[in-house]
Amino acid sequence: MSDVLKTIIRKNRAGAPVAIPSVCSAHPDVLRASLVLAQQRDRHVVIEATSNQVNQDGGYTGMRPTDFIDLTHKIADAAGVDRERIIFGGDHLGPQAWRAMPAEQAMEKARVLVRDYVKAGFGKIHLDCSEGCAGEPAQLGDDQTAERSADLARVCADAGEDLLFVVGTEVPPPGGARADEDGAIAPTDAEAARKTLAAHMETFGALSPMIGGLVVQPGVEFTPTDVHKLPIDRDPGFLAALSDYPQVCLEAHSTDYQDDAVYPRLAELGFAFQKVGPALTFAYRDAVYALDQVQDSPHLRAVMERLMLADPSYWQGHYHGSDAEKAAQRHDGLADRIRYYWPQPDAQAAIAKLQANVNAMDRNAVLAHFDAEIRDRAEVQQGDLFQRIVDAHVARMLDPYFFGESA
Repeated sequence: MSDVLKTIIRKNRAGAPVAIPSVCSAHPDVLRASLVLAQQRDRHVVIEATSNQVNQDGGYTGMRPTDFIDLTHKIADAAGVDRERIIFGGDHLGPQAWRAMPAEQAMEKARVLVRDYVKAGFGKIHLDCSEGCAGEPAQLGDDQTAERSADLARVCADAGEDLLFVVGTEVPPPGGARADEDGAIAPTDAEAARKTLAAHMETFGALSPMIGGLVVQPGVEFTPTDVHKLPIDRDPGFLAALSDYPQVCLEAHSTDYQDDAVYPRLAELGFAFQKVGPALTFAYRDAVYALDQVQDSPHLRAVMERLMLADPSYWQGHYHGSDAEKAAQRHDGLADRIRYYWPQPDAQAAIAKLQANVNAMDRNAVLAHFDAEIRDRAEVQQGDLFQRIVDAHVARMLDPYFFGESA
C-alpha cells in the first residue's frame, strides 16, 4: 500500500503531474461507482473514512473500522473490482469526536480509534490533533498538535506496519473559509506550512520517515451556495516549504466542484493527494432526485424534507438565510448535508420504491430525461437501469481526478 503512495509522491515531487484521488464517503452507491471507475481507468484509489463517520463507537454511520473495510470489499467483489487497487485512509483521526471531554480522556479515545483503524487495515493515516479539547483554545499551536499526533503515531506503529502518515490540517472556520475582496480563498502561508511540518518531523523522531503528506489550504473551498475556484496561475510557494523533505507531498481537502483543469494544476503545485467527498454524494442526490421526477408521482424530496426537519442537527448552523433559502440548501446545497440522512430507514425505503418504479419503466423513455454524457456513461456501468444512471452521475463528478499518467 505505502509503496503505491510513495511512488506517487516521488513522481509528483520530480515534477510529473501525478496525483491520487481520496474518496471520502461511506455511501455504498458512491463507493461502488468510485471503485468501478478506478477499475475502468486501471488506477488505484484511496477510500477514506473520517473519525466522526467511522469509529469504535460506530460513528454516525454505525460502522466501526472493520465494518467499513468489510463493506468496501463486499462492494468491490460484487462489482468485479480488484481489491489490490484500493488503499484505505483514515481522515482527521484524533480527539475531535470527543473534544468536549478533557484532553487526556479525549486522547485515550483517540488512541483506541487509531489502533482500531490500523488493525482493520487502514494504511494512509491522517493524524489531526489541531483542535482543542475541553478548557483549551479552539485551535492548538504546532508544538502541542505535533506532540499529540506523535503520541497517536506511536500507537499506530505498535498496531501495524506499512503505514504512511499525513499531518497538518486546514479546517475552515464556522461558516466556511473567508474569501478576499476578489472572491479568492487565501492559501496557507508557505512559511507556516514549513513550520508545521518541521514541528511534526522533530516530534515524531524515529517515526518521521513515515510522514508522507502535509495538509494545507491551496485556495479551494465551497460553501452551501458557492464554489471558490482556484486562481489557476497563483503559486503559493509550497514546494519551497517542502524542499527539505523530498518524501513528503501536499494533501488538499475541499477540492469538490472545481474546474477540471484545477486538479492537474494542484498536482503541479505539489498536491499528490486530492480529497473529494460531498461532491460525490451531491451527484448521487442529483441522480436520484432526477429519477424521482421521471415518475408520475414524485415522492423522494418530500420524504427527505420530512426527515431533515424532524432532526435538523446535521444542517442547522451550516445553512443560513430565509426559510426558503434554507429549504433550497437542504436539498440542493453544495455542502450536501442531506448525505447524513440517506441511511435512515424511511429514506432507504423511498429509494427502494423509486428504484423498483424506474426499473419497471421503458428504458429509452427514462434515458431521454438525461443528457448525452450521462446516457453514454450509463452504457458502460453495471446493474439495472437505476444503478447505471446513479453510477454515471457519480463517475462524471469523479472522473476529472483521474488525470495524467498512472502511478
